[in-house]
Amino acid sequence: MSLFADSDPIDRPRRSRASSIGWSLIVLAMLATIVVALVPSPYVIEQPGPVFDTLGEVEVGGESVPLIDIGDAETFPTSGSLNMLTVSISGNRENRLNWFQVATAWFDSSKAVVPLDSVYPAGVTVEQSNEQSRVEMQNSQQEAVAAALTELDYDFTTSLEVANISKGLPAEGELEVGDTILSVNGQTFTDVTGLKSAIAANGIDQPAAVVVVRDGVEQTLDITPVMSGGGQASVPVLGITVSGDFDFPLDVTIQLEKVGGPSAGQMFALGIIDKLTPGELTGGKEIAGTGTITGDGTVGPIGGIRQKMYGAERAGAEYFLAPAGNCDEVVDHIPDGLTVFAVAKLSDSLAALEAVADGTSTASLPRCA
Repeated sequence: MSLFADSDPIDRPRRSRASSIGWSLIVLAMLATIVVALVPSPYVIEQPGPVFDTLGEVEVGGESVPLIDIGDAETFPTSGSLNMLTVSISGNRENRLNWFQVATAWFDSSKAVVPLDSVYPAGVTVEQSNEQSRVEMQNSQQEAVAAALTELDYDFTTSLEVANISKGLPAEGELEVGDTILSVNGQTFTDVTGLKSAIAANGIDQPAAVVVVRDGVEQTLDITPVMSGGGQASVPVLGITVSGDFDFPLDVTIQLEKVGGPSAGQMFALGIIDKLTPGELTGGKEIAGTGTITGDGTVGPIGGIRQKMYGAERAGAEYFLAPAGNCDEVVDHIPDGLTVFAVAKLSDSLAALEAVADGTSTASLPRCA
């Protein structure tokens, strides 16, 4: 008779209890994972948004209207498309994404997970952020008209006015809405980008001499900038939103609802030029692009470049005009079938479009590398 025979009835309950404990731990771990996955995260998700052809039409107030309308000026037929791209943002301070949503976005190359603070800074409401984006869009449209008309040798005048003042920032109590800004530290400018550069050059360690015209009287105000928000994108600011007041010789109207930000400037400018000049700028090709624009035709970097390339590819674009300042984000992230050119000036984009339209070699055109 085995010496261990009497232990069998005892071991079975022990093994049963161990198995029960093991399953309980697994269930608890699964529940803990689910609970953690549903906890609000400090991130938002950027993904490809709607695509708009600047040569085409859009819905405004329930009616189909030209995205770019140029009053009584002589315009010419166009073909193909000059698509501007948008980025859709999921999540904000009032409606935070949970960790499960964030985790799934990490596995999608067309999406980007970015800190909430970089999109919606602390102390700034969604309404304030949307208003800022609206003003930036308005400014980009004006800068685009200026860049296009400058390229086409039209003459016009411009001035910069204070459109909004943020509470708690240096400009409060110093500047007033409606002030016309003439210079900063003696430096004059013709666009919002030039003003931002002058403030950034001043830094935060000393006051900037801001010359304005208020109620017809010129005066100088000493205002010390502070750093905006946080992170790598932080720059010296006064705490104002500025709009460009241009006196153009043509009545150019850009109509686009519920889209904000400055990144469509380049494509607006190209659309205006295509409509005002004989011939077809695209050669009938499907072309997309992005980039801010200044009155002198400088193309600046934007956010969400990867998402915009995927948006372009999904819309059927063959070619993409990317700001040279975004090249570090473009390299190794170009969707299959999309040819990307790096552009720093509006003239670079026009040269690329000419080569594409003519069917000549594009091998010598700048690329991101």
